[in-house]
Amino acid sequence: MKRPLRAIAAAGLLAAGSLVAVALGGTASADTQICEQFGSTVIQNRYVVQNNRWGTTAQQCINVTSTGFEITTQNGSNPTNGAPTAYPSVFFGCHYTNCSPGTNLPIQVSQISSATSSITYKYVSGASYNASYDIWLDPTPKKDGVNQMEIMIWLNRQGAIQPIGSPVGTTTLVGRTWEVWRGSNGSNNVISYVAPSLITSMNFSVLDFINDVKNRGAITSSWYLTSIQAGFEPWQGGAGLGVTSFSASVNGGGSTTPPTTPPPTTPPPGSGCAVKYTPNAWNNGFTADVTITNRGSSTINGWNLTYNLPAGQQVTNAWNATVTQSGSAVSARNVGFNGSIAPGGTANFGYQGTLSGAYSSPTSFSLNGVACSRA
Repeated sequence: MKRPLRAIAAAGLLAAGSLVAVALGGTASADTQICEQFGSTVIQNRYVVQNNRWGTTAQQCINVTSTGFEITTQNGSNPTNGAPTAYPSVFFGCHYTNCSPGTNLPIQVSQISSATSSITYKYVSGASYNASYDIWLDPTPKKDGVNQMEIMIWLNRQGAIQPIGSPVGTTTLVGRTWEVWRGSNGSNNVISYVAPSLITSMNFSVLDFINDVKNRGAITSSWYLTSIQAGFEPWQGGAGLGVTSFSASVNGGGSTTPPTTPPPTTPPPGSGCAVKYTPNAWNNGFTADVTITNRGSSTINGWNLTYNLPAGQQVTNAWNATVTQSGSAVSARNVGFNGSIAPGGTANFGYQGTLSGAYSSPTSFSLNGVACSRA
């Protein structure tokens, strides 16, 4: 499943058929009804509640209280194998230039000493939706536009819906077991943690999920946490769904020195390397899965794989490596956890890119300046 960006309008304009419209940055002192497509308001002088109806032209309204919100009208209906109709949510941080009052986000992951949150949901039956807690990260302190990494925590899902990508295993975090999915929606990478049964409330460490994503090589400590959000993605129905309480706190005071990667060491004379390059291309884009094999007799400590991409290919995002591109020249450096390749061992990374014209794969690779064979 792929979906478009969750957009925030630049100004709050009264939509045709809206009951009430609330301008961006307003403040809710009593219950406030929002029907404007991208309308938002502030609660507790700390969090932003947004209607964020981006996947349908049908009306959606939410009732905002001092502690959360409830969907009162949901007229949209999308096929469950496509994108949801909306993401009504409450957030702390910055989302498409709309920042919550006094937020200290974006903040570099290496500087976070603690990040905690508490959430309580209200569910309904007879609808297709997920209850999703989103954590957004980017290599830059971004306050506008889409971030490169989205962490989704699915506390409940109803109907024939599934996360983006495919399952890659399970993990235990905050005392629970989660099914882990990984993929891309074409604009950003997504790692989803799906609860095996519904969760109505949770008090947890956001940093636990960030660290798990970092250990998977999807981000590094130099990335920035930009926002944390809790809400719903409805596909069909959803009136009565609500976030009844939400809190979030992110504290600095962590390490101010980002982790360093040891400089690459050139494989000793007579050693070798092999590269397996597995692409998947479509009309205007592609992904590539790359496996490096150390065929030498000594461990490689730190690696940099260099090669040239054919004309018309541009890398947009990567995982398990820091990939940079200048013209056609590509450099893929290890991240912290996969810098060592023992004799006979492998290291794997991948990336997504845009494509113009016919697809072809690179023809030659060098690891730390030494030519590799093709596996």
